[in-house]
Amino acid sequence: MFKALLLEKHDAGFRASVSLLDEARLPDAGDVLVQPEFSTLNYKDGLAITNKAPVVRLWPMVAGIDGAGTVLESRHPDWKVGDRFVHNGFGVGETHWGCLAQRARLKGEWLVPLPPAFSARQAMAIGTAGYTAMLCVMALERHGLQPGTGEVLVTGATGGVGSVAVALLARLGHRVVAATGKAAEADYLQALGASAVVDRAELSAPGKPLQKERWAAVVDAVGSHTLANALAQTRYGGVVAACGLAQGADLPATVMPFILRNVALLGVDSVMAPLALRRQAWERLARDLDPALLDRMTTEVPLEGAVAAAQQLMAGQVRGRIVVSTA
Repeated sequence: MFKALLLEKHDAGFRASVSLLDEARLPDAGDVLVQPEFSTLNYKDGLAITNKAPVVRLWPMVAGIDGAGTVLESRHPDWKVGDRFVHNGFGVGETHWGCLAQRARLKGEWLVPLPPAFSARQAMAIGTAGYTAMLCVMALERHGLQPGTGEVLVTGATGGVGSVAVALLARLGHRVVAATGKAAEADYLQALGASAVVDRAELSAPGKPLQKERWAAVVDAVGSHTLANALAQTRYGGVVAACGLAQGADLPATVMPFILRNVALLGVDSVMAPLALRRQAWERLARDLDPALLDRMTTEVPLEGAVAAAQQLMAGQVRGRIVVSTA
């Protein structure tokens, strides 16, 4: 038997609760049995646990798109008992039982070795949010962004993606401007490395198709008018990496930044990213992210506290990352 955060939906309604489950209930579609020691709450987890969006496609579902811990059994050639792993995405917590649990059966090709630089807790302090931030930074670099090119804007900066993006970009030598609606968190963002903090209200309302050029690059986890304004303010030849929709899934923009300023908009997906790219991202995180900053941006809760923490996340009451201990 093992504890898990079980999501159920039936005629009586929706229910999210920590339940005691038999290991025989784990899905057959997986060749590695693991013990997640820590999981985390990402925006998608929050949507699933609070039932605010149709994230879950199969019921009942064990929540948790991320996990880090130890391999207990393996029929996969790349994994053996005792190996340390990190898991992100691949539909886990949506169509396949997830890692907010003391046991999970996953596919070996979904797993990445836990970098020696990180503990399982630190890996989950990074989680999909931080791994996505690294994918965004790598995308900007592939487009040619280098330190000294100009200011880099990070939207939703106090969130999980934003917090890690600020820390990464600052450590890599960029001048980072953090956009947030939480003025009281300016000290927090500056401690992560932000050179300046701007009010998200400057970006979140409808704006002109082209505005004063400012940003050499942007990491955007917000979407909607915020992304449209970021594009309108990006300098000639600049680049924007879009990875989220916290404000909305719409993009009320024009083609003007693309055809008049040669701005590039790069979509960044973390859920189905190829394994080679995942490994590269985690190797970069181990090299480029200061582990000391993880404690500053992380709150830990027990598995029994995950539902309440998810509600706080969706209410915009969370700063940085939430790590969930499954012990």
